Amino acid sequence: MSHPVIIQGGMGVAVSGWPLARAVSRLGHLGVVSGTALAVVLARRLQLGDPGGELRHALDNFPFPQMAARVLARYFLPGGKAPTAAFKLTPMPTLQPSPALMELTVVANFVEVFLAKEGLDGVVGINFLEKIQLPTLPSLFGAMLAGVDYVLMGAGIPRTIPGVIDRLARGDSVQLRLDVEGSRPGEEHFLAFDPGRFCGGAAPALKRPQFLGIVSSATLAMALAKKSSGRVDGFIVEGATAGGHNAPPRGPLQLTPDGEPIYGSRDTPELDKIRALGLPFWLAGGYGRPGKLLEALHLGAAGIQVGTPFAFCEESGIQTAIKKRVLGLSRHGQGRVFTDPLASPTGFPFKVAQIEETLSEVALYQGRRRTCDLGYLRHLYRKSDGAIGYRCPAEPLVDFVKKGGAAEQTPGRKCVCNGLPATIGLGQVRPGEQTELPLVTAGDDLARLAQFLPPDRDSYCAADVIRQLLGRMETGLTEGERMDQVNQEIGVGVGP
Repeated sequence: MSHPVIIQGGMGVAVSGWPLARAVSRLGHLGVVSGTALAVVLARRLQLGDPGGELRHALDNFPFPQMAARVLARYFLPGGKAPTAAFKLTPMPTLQPSPALMELTVVANFVEVFLAKEGLDGVVGINFLEKIQLPTLPSLFGAMLAGVDYVLMGAGIPRTIPGVIDRLARGDSVQLRLDVEGSRPGEEHFLAFDPGRFCGGAAPALKRPQFLGIVSSATLAMALAKKSSGRVDGFIVEGATAGGHNAPPRGPLQLTPDGEPIYGSRDTPELDKIRALGLPFWLAGGYGRPGKLLEALHLGAAGIQVGTPFAFCEESGIQTAIKKRVLGLSRHGQGRVFTDPLASPTGFPFKVAQIEETLSEVALYQGRRRTCDLGYLRHLYRKSDGAIGYRCPAEPLVDFVKKGGAAEQTPGRKCVCNGLPATIGLGQVRPGEQTELPLVTAGDDLARLAQFLPPDRDSYCAADVIRQLLGRMETGLTEGERMDQVNQEIGVGVGP
């Protein structure tokens, strides 16, 4: 099998939504939708009235019409909600999700992948975070119902996911071991999903997508290759300059005078050991520049994964006003990203773009009233009676401490669950008509985004990014012919 040479990163909450993934796939590369909190995304977009009708079109194609009808009945508002009205909340993920949340999660993942793939010959992937465990099984099933071609997962060690994908493809029941703080020796907790029961009969046989593990070191790549429950098809080797969550530095945490984690030589992936595994790999983090693709190919990679340049193109989900602000900063050499060791409740360093009127401003962060009403990054913990509880260091301090959390874990924590939807225009409206502020994540390539702007334009599209990443192109050819020519020059296949 040949693989795409360029993988578009799966970013934020619907930053890499179906329009972006579709645009990249149409150009012959791997378009990736973000699988994070898609239940929230679908529910809120339906409440905005689905003005283009795309969501309802996808729901009409869901293989279990009664489920799609129930989702539509719960959330669709013809004409959309009033701008000052709050979004109806979706249930928070738990160890025993309600049937309504289970349906919404499966349907939402189907909708996103279906819209990205419909009518195209190209390939589409979906990106998940291993740290967000509770929605993983129904999310995978929904994406596979829509025929997703690749599953990408990082922010943890997803050893069990390849086996889960194998079983879901056969229609078998699956389970996922959960991380529960305070578990006693020998105590294990699992989340189960039965496709047959969900479908009300025999589960359909599904295509098995390729699985790519997102890793930051050769050690992790070797662990996934040798100890996973099923077949690993390749790796995305991501450096600390990439956006979103970064792997913590190896060894004791040291900070710069500005408070950013210090990465050293131990954090540079040993590519010779990764090459020795004999599986394709793509390099990510700082590869969103002309010339970096050929550099990656010379290092033995199958290609590159690029996030930040796509995150601010016309097809991405980020609000247009934010894109314009960021491109203006980049044009004047003022674009900056802060690697925040505290922002994410996961405990992973999290890249935060420094932009006015977002949660990167200390005063605005401090002025936000803490609340936890989405719950995707809550930690599972064992209560004294053995029951499972849920807590988050970004929730109200009194609640976190009452649940046994340490107060010193809370300073600087940001509500990523609410900040990321606000970045794409789906922020919750709070009492007093205050809307949640965006939390924008980006890689260090943010400073160089202006290079993608065509002459006399103040925005760029996904094709502009790919054109520059691929490099030499002959004029007088169609876009597809030019892509094929460049790929032939570098000796890498485009499609499956």
